[in-house]
Amino acid sequence: MAEPPTKRRRVAGDDDDYSPSVLGSIARATPPSLSHPISPPRKTKAREAERFPSPFRLTTIRDLSDLDNVGAVSLNDLIGDPLIAELWDFNYLHDVDFLMGHLDEDTRALTKVHIVHGFWKRDDPNRLLLQEQAEQHGNVTLHTAYMPEMFGTHHSKMLVLIRDDETAQVIIHTANMIAKDWTNMTNGIWAPPLLPKLQEPIEGLGTYGAPGSGTRFKFDLLSYLRAYNKGRNVCVSLVEQLTMYNFSTIRGALIASVPGRHNVEHEPETTRWGWQALKEALKTVPTQAGTSEIVLQVSSIATLGGNDAWLQKTLFDSLSISQDAVQQPSSSGSPQAPRLAFKIVFPTRDEIARSLDGYASGGSIHTKIQSIAQTKQLQYLRPIFHHWANDSRDGVLASTSVSETDSATRKEAGRKRAAPHIKTYIRYGEKSIDWAMLTSANISKQAWGEATNKAGEARVASWEIGVLVWPEVLTGDAEAKMVGTFKTNDTGQGGRNGDEGSPVVGLRIPYDLPLQRYGDSEMPWVATMRYTEPDWMGQTWPGFC
Repeated sequence: MAEPPTKRRRVAGDDDDYSPSVLGSIARATPPSLSHPISPPRKTKAREAERFPSPFRLTTIRDLSDLDNVGAVSLNDLIGDPLIAELWDFNYLHDVDFLMGHLDEDTRALTKVHIVHGFWKRDDPNRLLLQEQAEQHGNVTLHTAYMPEMFGTHHSKMLVLIRDDETAQVIIHTANMIAKDWTNMTNGIWAPPLLPKLQEPIEGLGTYGAPGSGTRFKFDLLSYLRAYNKGRNVCVSLVEQLTMYNFSTIRGALIASVPGRHNVEHEPETTRWGWQALKEALKTVPTQAGTSEIVLQVSSIATLGGNDAWLQKTLFDSLSISQDAVQQPSSSGSPQAPRLAFKIVFPTRDEIARSLDGYASGGSIHTKIQSIAQTKQLQYLRPIFHHWANDSRDGVLASTSVSETDSATRKEAGRKRAAPHIKTYIRYGEKSIDWAMLTSANISKQAWGEATNKAGEARVASWEIGVLVWPEVLTGDAEAKMVGTFKTNDTGQGGRNGDEGSPVVGLRIPYDLPLQRYGDSEMPWVATMRYTEPDWMGQTWPGFC
């Protein structure tokens, strides 16, 4: 049984107080002599646009003011409800005691807690610590994810909550389940409404649905969870439970990665992974005409190769796909759209040194520049590297023609001193934002998948999960616009972009705008390098392997 679509809220018009029949009777009762205006008609007041808050929220930062934490979310906000009966924590790093400490103190011993990790080696120190901590809690069960790729990681960050009030919730975020990530690091949260139980359970994965719909999200999420069950029982019970819930309120496309070799041309109505999933979803997303740019803001950049072939032909080409590009391919004879501009936001040493936790915050922010291949990589990345804090003395104001980075107005996100662990991919158009993605996936072949091989396969090494949103899918209105919001989740009042009456969706931007490009002497933060220049707390950084 297909799940019913969510009803859109009706936007009132000038005549909504009367039915058509009543309006007709009023017109017939009016004498003809009074039906002609004797003075110029009054101008109709423009209908106020319906406004939607940001689908993505930021985590609270302990050492920032309340003003900078407006609309932010804490871990306690997410999992502190006493009605949570069962919790599934998918993540890379876990601190069991930290997690349990944020459950409601009266019910935490009753909540069934499942922790899914990727430490498959029995002597891995992380695995041993998890086991030691879990033994202190009789209601915690550990699950090891299927890890077929040697250099892959279980990097997904998701919470699934089953509640006593017959609702459930799926939360996708960017923070490791450790205190450091939830204290002074910038992270992001996607927490959609609670899911009610279906009156009639659906067998199997359910309806395939269109990208962005609740039915399609459910189909892809259950496909993702079933991938854990290869050769082991990890998520069998969770899949069985989630089939019983109604996902129709969800608006967003699941973009996930599952390790393995995946056929590029495979059967229809199956879930795709990595860059294939990204391309398939973006084919349905409309974009504005004119100049656009895509900003990739990440906390890690892997070794991509001595040239930019994978970056350009696999990742950037996948991000460039849109509904308009599919409908008007370059071979059609129509004018070819200008090549999208790409920018990567990644912090420098100076930005880490000045962050709230100083150099200590850089322990989970990674790239390398030591080897010959990595040096070559730095050469092709340097022209598109941009700052996180965007207040560098040596930074260069980025050239742009898109509205969201208007150099005339500085827009402060309130997170420049909270080092980034968040990962966002945003397409900015000339007037508004076309789409945005919050994900665990950094810039790496392991996360997004290798280029297609001769057998027509794309090899993915890691588990990742994220969600893609765009204005139309969030509002149900093709004329809707998405605009950046700063230090708030709301768009405020007043017209935007000359589209009075069209719905406006906010998007919480985690970094200040306009962006600054790296200066000639500036380098990205490299956690494996030794830094003798002290941070703001007087500490140096020894580097680590």
